Amino acid sequence: MAPPQGSAASPRVMGGGGVLRRVHAAVERARGVTDHPVLTHLARVGLVAYGAMHLLIAFLAARMALGLRGADADQTGALQTVGHGPGGRPLLWAIGLGLVCLGVWQAAEILLWWRGLLDAAHRRRTAVVCAKCLAKGGVYGVLGITAVLFALGLEYEADERLPELTDEVLEIPGGTVAVCLAAAGVVAVGLYTLARGLTGGFMKDIDLPAAPDRWEPLIEGIGRVGYVAKGIAFGLVGVLLWRAATSADVTDATGLDGAMTAIAGVSAGPWLLAGVAVGFTAFGVYALARARYPDRDPSS
Repeated sequence: MAPPQGSAASPRVMGGGGVLRRVHAAVERARGVTDHPVLTHLARVGLVAYGAMHLLIAFLAARMALGLRGADADQTGALQTVGHGPGGRPLLWAIGLGLVCLGVWQAAEILLWWRGLLDAAHRRRTAVVCAKCLAKGGVYGVLGITAVLFALGLEYEADERLPELTDEVLEIPGGTVAVCLAAAGVVAVGLYTLARGLTGGFMKDIDLPAAPDRWEPLIEGIGRVGYVAKGIAFGLVGVLLWRAATSADVTDATGLDGAMTAIAGVSAGPWLLAGVAVGFTAFGVYALARARYPDRDPSS
């Protein structure tokens, strides 16, 4: 879907003022940089790394289902697994660079939409689109910076740091409210991810004209499974964080690995973890398909 009239980087300048023309020219130059084939190829490297991380998380979840423990079944555990393997340090640098470039490439889509913020008729829709671009770019960027930190030897385990951080926040005035808001935000992300899986909205991130028609149903089916699994996992993380805030028991504040551990603790835990592993595998495969046919416009 094209940007709304007046919100895209079209030759016509809305106000015609000198300042706006200069801003428009600067945005056009920045847009040219972010559209450069080199950045696009590096962003594809980031998408490959993103997919590979989810495949590693699926592997770690499957090990947990079998009663085997190793690295945490989350993003940091996946990076630790890469770092401790053959060629780990160079691979972490490549992953970090690719994900940071992916974050820049994704966030830069606001350069196509910024003018809509100046138009009252399109301001709300444009703000939502820009927020999506920045949020997705931010997620990729944080993962990329984390990979760089691991490449520098500054490893940490998210599930150990999160309870400490939660405890520190709960001790300040209004800390409980802040943690509850954070938990609600995580649950909202989980519900949004789940909704994308159920509705197939994630296919907007695939360049459908470039993808062969015969592959589209397969990509959509795999993506649905992956997004539903991720949505449920994020929702559980948010629920555990909410419990930590309301009970003042920070041991409930856990990340993805903690959610996996909570799943493992129920009677059907191994089977549920196996399902989670299948779901994250599907998401990883979908991310690899997106790397082959990428589209960064969340409103398309």
